[in-house]
Formats: sequence, C-alpha cells, structure tokens
Amino acid sequence: MIIVPEKEIAGLIGRQDAFDAVESVFAAMASGAAYNFPVIREAIGHADALYGFKSGFDRSSLALGLKSGGYWPGNMAKGLTNHQSTVFLFDADTGQAKAVVGGNLLTALRTAAASAVSIKHLARQDARVLGMIGAGHQSAFQMRAAVEQRNFEKVIGWNLHPEMLVRLEDTAGDLGLPFEAVDLDRLGAEADVIISITSSFEPILKAAQVGPGTHLACMGTDTKGKQEVETELVGKARLFTDEVAQSATIGECQHAVAAGIVPEDNIIEIGAVINATHPGRTSDEDITLFDGTGVGLQDLAVASAAVELALRKGVAINVDF
Repeated sequence: MIIVPEKEIAGLIGRQDAFDAVESVFAAMASGAAYNFPVIREAIGHADALYGFKSGFDRSSLALGLKSGGYWPGNMAKGLTNHQSTVFLFDADTGQAKAVVGGNLLTALRTAAASAVSIKHLARQDARVLGMIGAGHQSAFQMRAAVEQRNFEKVIGWNLHPEMLVRLEDTAGDLGLPFEAVDLDRLGAEADVIISITSSFEPILKAAQVGPGTHLACMGTDTKGKQEVETELVGKARLFTDEVAQSATIGECQHAVAAGIVPEDNIIEIGAVINATHPGRTSDEDITLFDGTGVGLQDLAVASAAVELALRKGVAINVDF
C-alpha cells in the first residue's frame, strides 16, 4: 500500500493538476462513467465536530475510494486546520487497499479547481472584474485558481468581518491585481464573476444586486440549511452544478427547489457543458450560477493524481498491508 503524507502534497500537485483532474471527473460523471455514492455526514457529539464520508467510483480512470474527515472548530487553537480529511484509494480489480493520501490541501485545491472549471466554461470571455464574497482560508485558493481562467484586471471583495479582507488584498497583490473592499451593492453591480465561499445560513447576495451577464460560483453551501444567495437570484439564473442530487438537497439550489421556484430538472451538470452536450451560457446577458457542492469523485481524482506524481518523484511511502 502507498502512503502519501500531507506534508508532501504541496510539492506534488499544483493548480493545473487539480484543474485537469476535476474537469475530467466532471466530464466522466456527466457521461455516466463515474458516480458518487451516498454521503454520510454526522455531528459526532464530541469536540463540536462534524464527521463524514464521501465516496465513489470512476470507471474511466478506475479511481475507487473515499474521503474521510470533517470539521473540528477548535483545531485552530491547537495549531491545526479546522478541516481535516484523508483519502483512501482501493484497487478496482481486487478491492485491496491501494493508497492513503493526506487530504487537507487536496480539498482546498479541488474546491478551487471546481469553481475555476465553471469560470472556464460559463463566464463571459470579456470578464474583467472578479468579485469575492468571503475571506476565509479557502478564499485565497479560489482567487488564485479563478484568475487563471480570464484576463481579470481587478478584484473586489466583501466579508462579514472586514478585518479579514487583508487576506484577499494580499492574495490579489501577489497576483499583481488591484484590490478594493466594497459593499454588496457595488460588488454585484461591478463584478463579472462572483465567487462566494462562506459558511452562511442566511442569503448574502440579493437578486436585485446582480446584473445580466454575471457568472456566480457558489462554493460554500454543502450542508442542509446553508445559503449564500437569495432564492430569487437562483431563480433568475441558468443553473449548473457538480451533482444534481446534492445541489437540490444540500447545495445552493436546495432552497429554491424546496420553495418550488426551480424544478430540479433545470439544474444541469457542468460535465454536460464540458462534454459539449449542453450549450451552457447562451448569451452575454445570461446570469449563470454554478452550485459547487463538493463530491467524493473530485477527491478521488486529485488524490489519484497525487499518488501518480508521488511515485514518479520517489516520495511515496510503500508499506506491506
């Protein structure tokens, strides 16, 4: 069995590797070659932690396995990241354990890659202003991945706690882009692409604040009850997602579906756009929304890429099992 420790991941897999892996697995999902198994996510009654499993199988790449982990809100005080995860891969031909891969950085990379894939396939080609809602740990990964997809000239941002916006300002500076903190009215009016990456349970962005032609990547809603944008905004948009079942039940579209504003059939897998079986954006006036719920197949795809790179670079640990 192969072990790829968390400490090795940063030196193995970069944004392009993650992007390629996620784009490919979205395409495989839409073609029916890959599918996710039901998600398990539970409050364990200890340390205020949420713990669960995401798993699946990709017949095209033979990636089989699961990601195990969750959220421990007290970890920052212990010098650890609050999100903790590990990916387990199995041999699809025998069922034997194949690899154990540190999943913390991989989760950040694959989440950012998903929104970047949506920008590539759905945002207007002339998009120049990137809007960021949320300034937590994941926001820097999101921004770095997004700017590789369009010729952005400026980043604008909003966060519930304005003092945290320094993270966005510093990241934009590293990328050579000017940054401005704005209110939500300006953000919705000026941004061509908006990424929301929060843990909100109340809508932040309103339908009246977003103009025609905007692309939104809603990346924070992955649990029942969470919500980042108003249901009326979801109802105005052309809707795309990683997996329709999750979008309608735990993703950003859950509230609009429950309210009868959006039929579940109106939500399209982003893989259909990648595979050119759906047109995606049909005009520069469309508001497009990608509901990034996060699926196990994303984790298996990037973990499989990390294993291949670790073997190639000689940093994989082989153990008898």
